[in-house]
Amino acid sequence: FRMELPCWCLLLLSCLESLSANNDFFTSIGQMTDLLYTEKDLVTSLKDYIRAEENKLEQVKRWADRLDSLTSTATQDPEGFLGHPVNAFKLMKRLNTEWGNLESLVLSDTTDGFISNLTIQRKYFPTEEDQTGAAKALLRLQDTYNLDANTISTGDLPGVKHKNRMTVEDCYELGKVAYAEADYYHTELWMAQALRQLEEGEESPLDKVTILDYLSYAIYQQGDLKRALEYTKKLLQLDPEHQRANGNQKYFEFQLEKQEKQDETAEKETQQQDREKRDTTQKKKKKQSQKSFSLIPERKKYEMLCRGEGVRMTSRRQSRLFCRYYDNKHNPRFVLAPVKQQDEWDRPYIVRYIDIISEAEMEKIKQLAKPRLRRATVHDPQTGKLTTAHYRVSKSAWLTAYEDPVVEKINQRIEDLTGLEMDTAEELQVANYGVGGQYEPHFDFGRKDEPDAFKELGTGNRIATWLFYMSDVSAGGATVFPDVGASVGPQKGTAVFWYNLFASGEGDYSTRHAACPVLVGNKWVSNKWIHERGQEWRRPCGLSENE
Repeated sequence: FRMELPCWCLLLLSCLESLSANNDFFTSIGQMTDLLYTEKDLVTSLKDYIRAEENKLEQVKRWADRLDSLTSTATQDPEGFLGHPVNAFKLMKRLNTEWGNLESLVLSDTTDGFISNLTIQRKYFPTEEDQTGAAKALLRLQDTYNLDANTISTGDLPGVKHKNRMTVEDCYELGKVAYAEADYYHTELWMAQALRQLEEGEESPLDKVTILDYLSYAIYQQGDLKRALEYTKKLLQLDPEHQRANGNQKYFEFQLEKQEKQDETAEKETQQQDREKRDTTQKKKKKQSQKSFSLIPERKKYEMLCRGEGVRMTSRRQSRLFCRYYDNKHNPRFVLAPVKQQDEWDRPYIVRYIDIISEAEMEKIKQLAKPRLRRATVHDPQTGKLTTAHYRVSKSAWLTAYEDPVVEKINQRIEDLTGLEMDTAEELQVANYGVGGQYEPHFDFGRKDEPDAFKELGTGNRIATWLFYMSDVSAGGATVFPDVGASVGPQKGTAVFWYNLFASGEGDYSTRHAACPVLVGNKWVSNKWIHERGQEWRRPCGLSENE
């Protein structure tokens, strides 16, 4: 068992080396798949250890059974038994040699292989940041898609193939993550779900007292003293000596009494004053409940579009959108085999190309990108530098044209279909989204208040965006444009294209867009950001600012 370990451990290490430089596993489903194989290998190693222990115990058991029978016979007539010289010899041999061998067997450590394997692989395990990131992703999905805690806990999500229930401990852990972020709204939801599952009879090492302690405090923090007191009393019924709960009960009762007196005083005021006070209180409560998630109008529109609501496309406008076979003014590469193009939106003009990248090409791009995937970054408008951000949850890699003929071929295809110069474009960026992977509303182009955006490239602003969808997504993951109410769903093998700048060079602010959180599935995309330089004769300037 021990001799075999180095061989297969080295094979496993070669698979994991690419992950050691930069974890952030939760930001890429593609890299998280490697963790499943890691866990499978650990289970194999654990089973090997169990078999070794069972084999050792079986040898000890056979030895004990044999000696039990022998000593039972021998002790009935000790002198007669030892009168046989062979029996006397074997007794000496057993006590001098064989019991020593048995001692060595019992003391032999069969854990070495498993522990060594576990120690090696632990270096590549997800961190606390990964676990917290995955938990926050679940909370984000819950908000974006209006999911209740029970729906998520039972695993009853749209498009799921492998349904899995959350345990009481899982729900409790989500509640604790929210609690650590002072997000008492989600703390209440998940502690209540943990309590519900306990009351339904699910076995768990957690007890109701622990959960009720968190639950009552979370409700109190949201301003609901009456319900906080109710849960505190439930806790005290289970544990009358709970010190914190006893203190909380007295405090809540005092605050409720104080609140009732204030209400009585308020009743004596005029109706108008009472109305004004009530409006102020409501605004204050609303502000408190939304402290963690400031739902600005754009945010609301973004989440509605992600859920498939609020798409602002009238039937009249829809009737002006067409599909066609397209060869971009008789481009030689597409004259005999034009591509399928369909209009997705009119303002801004967004088109989709159907079956524009083959299965083999997509797999090759993923294969090239996967070992290099790193946490995706954004431009910091203050510093002009690239940095990670909580609103962009994905990993990305950049592929140059000279790395593989497939990349060069794809770049040429984009140039042929758009008519735009690719020499000044950014390299092909490949992105894989993680748990609840998203990219909140943003512009691809640099605004006037960002004079240093793309300065280091020396190729001007981003004139256009080309986006390949390299996987189907079971639920979520749409590209939405909140300002215009547009939603474009991910469809494997297709690509969408739009201009970020008007022909005048002015930014088209209606192209502000976002990648919705992936609810179920694995989202792979690749994109090409095309820049201004080199397009002077390919897309001449317009005569008006918004042309």
